[in-house]
Amino acid sequence: MNFQLTQEQEMLVEAVRSFVTRELLPHEEEVDRADAVSPELAAQIRGKAIAAGFYAFNMPEEVGGGGLDYLSQALVERELSRVSWALHVFVARPSKILMACKDRQIDDYLIPCVQGEKTDCFALTEPGAGSDANAIKTRAVREGDDFVINGSKHFISHAGHADFAIVFAVTDTYEHNGRKRNAVTAFLVDRGTPGMTVRRGPKCVSNRGYHTYELFFDDCRVPASKVLGEVDKGWEVANAWLTAGRVMVAANCVGQAQRAMDLALQWAADRKQFGQAIGSYQGVSFKLADMATQIRAAELLTLHTAWKMDQGSMSDGEAGMAKLFASEVLGKVADEAVQIFGGMGLMDEGPVERIWRNARIERIWEGTSEIQRHIISRELLRPLLR
Repeated sequence: MNFQLTQEQEMLVEAVRSFVTRELLPHEEEVDRADAVSPELAAQIRGKAIAAGFYAFNMPEEVGGGGLDYLSQALVERELSRVSWALHVFVARPSKILMACKDRQIDDYLIPCVQGEKTDCFALTEPGAGSDANAIKTRAVREGDDFVINGSKHFISHAGHADFAIVFAVTDTYEHNGRKRNAVTAFLVDRGTPGMTVRRGPKCVSNRGYHTYELFFDDCRVPASKVLGEVDKGWEVANAWLTAGRVMVAANCVGQAQRAMDLALQWAADRKQFGQAIGSYQGVSFKLADMATQIRAAELLTLHTAWKMDQGSMSDGEAGMAKLFASEVLGKVADEAVQIFGGMGLMDEGPVERIWRNARIERIWEGTSEIQRHIISRELLRPLLR
């Protein structure tokens, strides 16, 4: 197996890294303190990302996107994640699920998202349905040429900036292996649609400035033409996006961990105690060795999984391994970086405590560590328990 990046990939990495350093990192502390990204800054980042050719890099060329393969996407995600989600989210990656758009939906939703004229949000999670997505209670009932949606969603990232939501609702039920299951449909629901309310959710200590929202639907009437994909086939549309998303979260974690490592390494070389750089003591140097080893392992696992996705041979369990391992490595590395910095690691005058805070969400969203272990172990045991 060849682990050497192509010349084009190396150029891409350097270009994205330079963009992050120049256009995003200078704003990170200000955004974190304000817990907000101004509309002007958001528009500035979006415009510069479009000009640089980074916008919608995850979408196919035939619809105007960057057309990057999954391995290259993972490399870009790794570099973007050296800054908080609050900023790099405006280098937008439209939901790949929008490739299910058809007819007028292509011009009304897909193309505007790729071109930076509209943004979407993914509305699946509910107060009583987090890891157990099949337990969603939001329902959509057919009435003539419309569907009427009732229910609520929460922890919906970036919904305050979104022009429309991709909303998942139960449209039927069926029996499977003696259990009642929900048939789910995805809908494109425009912001401002009567009966839909968007409200800021609870504040999160991770990724300040990148907010989650609550969505409420009270007899929200949506035309049948807004069904994304097919009626009752929402899971088919969602699962392909969710599985790939776990690999990209793994790449995000690798980038954050590497930033924490770089900061800790520099501090270990510069900080003096008892007349020597603290990095000369085994108590610190061994931490650095372990951090570097863990990051390298997480990176290789993540890039190998992205490569397998390009080959069409990646399994759900392999995506789960990448997300599980990389997110837990990030947690360990961020914690050790704080330890190496000592008291200064917890002061908000530097980025280490911010990285530490931001790292914690990675073991929860896009499927908790426990859910990833369930997916992995189920895949391992399935051939033996038939």
